[in-house]
Amino acid sequence: MVACGALAGHVRDIAGRRGWAVEVYPLAPLLHNRPAAIAAAVEAVIEEVGDRHRRLAVAYADCGTYGALDEVCGRRGLVRLRGEHCYDVFAGRDVRELTEQEPGTFFLTDYLVRTFRRSVVAELGLDRYPGLRDAYFAHYRRVVWLAQRPTPDLRARAVRAAAALGLPLLVREVGDAGLERGLEELVNPYPGTAEPGEAVSGDLVEQGS
Repeated sequence: MVACGALAGHVRDIAGRRGWAVEVYPLAPLLHNRPAAIAAAVEAVIEEVGDRHRRLAVAYADCGTYGALDEVCGRRGLVRLRGEHCYDVFAGRDVRELTEQEPGTFFLTDYLVRTFRRSVVAELGLDRYPGLRDAYFAHYRRVVWLAQRPTPDLRARAVRAAAALGLPLLVREVGDAGLERGLEELVNPYPGTAEPGEAVSGDLVEQGS
């Protein structure tokens, strides 16, 4: 499974818990900040490892590729996680409801909370040009942390992240059940034909966003 680096740890944990024989090939998490490069990066991994496996899959949502990742998957006969982005994967309907309630919502996952200074502050140049914060986030009204595994340390980091953006924080505990359901569709795309472990038998390559 070719997986987004921000999802790879969750993918491994879920596969281990479910007994799926899955090999995970993680891509750089910071590709999320350069979505135009995701499809080519996924295809490069497929070229490199495809002949080692009977089946491949992609643990990415569209993630801002605007269909480019779907084009690669369609041409290669692969499936990916459903949804427009990883927030959909984790929280699904909750994300739509939260966005409808407040369109100016900036979402965080556990990964983004943990790596906020690198993934957001440094990548957007806010550490070098603090004034950019108001330009980038002028239309945001709140931060919502879609928490998979909330811990006191992550809660403290989420509070600091929201404060750095000058926005209030809302915590929504979503777990990783949504990701697990999405992965199950990739591992066993034909329910009733085989048990998940039998369906992959070491042959699934996960690709993630």
